[in-house]
Amino acid sequence: MKEFIDEIINGYVGYANYLWQEITHPAWHNYFYWLVGVSLFFLMLEWAKPWRKDQARFRKDFWLDFFYMFFNFFLFSLIIYNAASNLVVHFFNDLLASIGIQNLVAFEVMSWPIWAHLLVGFVVRDFVQWWTHRLLHTSPRLWEFHKVHHSVEEMGFAAHLRYHWMETIVYRSIEYIPLALIGIGLRDFFIIHIFTLAVGHFNHSNIKVNLGFLKYIFNNPQMHIWHHAHNMPESHKNGVNFGITLSIWDYLFRTDYIPYEGRDIKLGFPGVEKFPKGFIGQNLHGFGKDKPEETER
Repeated sequence: MKEFIDEIINGYVGYANYLWQEITHPAWHNYFYWLVGVSLFFLMLEWAKPWRKDQARFRKDFWLDFFYMFFNFFLFSLIIYNAASNLVVHFFNDLLASIGIQNLVAFEVMSWPIWAHLLVGFVVRDFVQWWTHRLLHTSPRLWEFHKVHHSVEEMGFAAHLRYHWMETIVYRSIEYIPLALIGIGLRDFFIIHIFTLAVGHFNHSNIKVNLGFLKYIFNNPQMHIWHHAHNMPESHKNGVNFGITLSIWDYLFRTDYIPYEGRDIKLGFPGVEKFPKGFIGQNLHGFGKDKPEETER
């Protein structure tokens, strides 16, 4: 028991030291300042050439989403996720060892050229996340948590990181084994994470960009706006355009939907008017005793 308590304590202490180091020692591999820099870049783009010109510079709930950005990537890890995930990984590795499995790596991609294992790691992670995102819409229980992200009623880059902390647990739990099987290292995960952060900000930004044929590969604001539409089409009641970074999965699995330019469509979901407006209420949502609503998304 003491071993596991020490694991939790070390997780808290280790992450607290990491976070302090991030803030006080800027460097090219410092995630804190990458988040700040990427966010400022897209904020300036939105201000310079907004797609929805009648939307305020600091749109509705901008500061709520701003807080979500730092909570989900830093404070949540400090409060619970880092220590808890260390404990779960410890249990999982012990379980594997008990049945004779010492190493999950099935494909040694780290011996490949750096561009190759970065590409494989990125594509595998994005594919797993696409299916996980779709699961968040089709499972009534998980949809209650995912409603936090869809409670955005005016779109902007910071909406990318408005999501319930349970989503972090769901995504990381599902993607752990696939990424472990190909042995993706921390350096590669960092690079992939920064790239997907930038594309995620881009997808939610109040800007218009013509990607040409690349729109069939990469997600973009004109495609992702329909994912946040208040009303879903009859043909896709559980949602459309689930792409996280890549849009190609939606075209392959026929969940793509862009009927016309959706600049001014209503965002949210049926009942969003009654959804909690504050951070605490939103992050307590989904844990009630009531049966999850059968909302089709």
